[in-house]
Amino acid sequence: MSEPYRTAVDALEPWPDTVQWRPVSSKLIVVELIGLAIWIAVLVAGLVAGWLIGGQSFWPWVIAGVLVLGAWRAVIEVRAVRAWGYAERDNDLLVRHGLLIRHLSIVPYARMQYVDVTAGPLERAFGLATVQLHTAAAASDARVPGLPPDEASRLRDRLTALGEDRAEGL
Repeated sequence: MSEPYRTAVDALEPWPDTVQWRPVSSKLIVVELIGLAIWIAVLVAGLVAGWLIGGQSFWPWVIAGVLVLGAWRAVIEVRAVRAWGYAERDNDLLVRHGLLIRHLSIVPYARMQYVDVTAGPLERAFGLATVQLHTAAAASDARVPGLPPDEASRLRDRLTALGEDRAEGL
């Protein structure tokens, strides 16, 4: 007797037809690439200084290697930002991210202790903010980066209201 046909189940893609995933802003790609470019520039400047002081012939190869790795990291960064997504459901918030190691966090509203909204200088320059959810268990904290400020405020207010509403029954 043959086993009935089964479709492959992906534990990181729950409810594919019923959850409306929202992406983060594509401006986050620019913010992340600027941060990467700053780190690469500092590293290359240090390597050039070492080359000028030491005068060894291997320094150009090291600098070229750093630039190639920086370009590879830029490609990965673009894909990593596109992997971020979040979905609001009746009783919890879903957050997914990651390329090689994919993460799916499900945070019940009743378990949230507080919600932070932060924005660094680059994020503010591009009109972005990050919403961070905190729960009693440190491992279950989740964050949603790259949101426009009005969406971050809306999400913060909604999560706070739902968290208070759900926690009253505990």
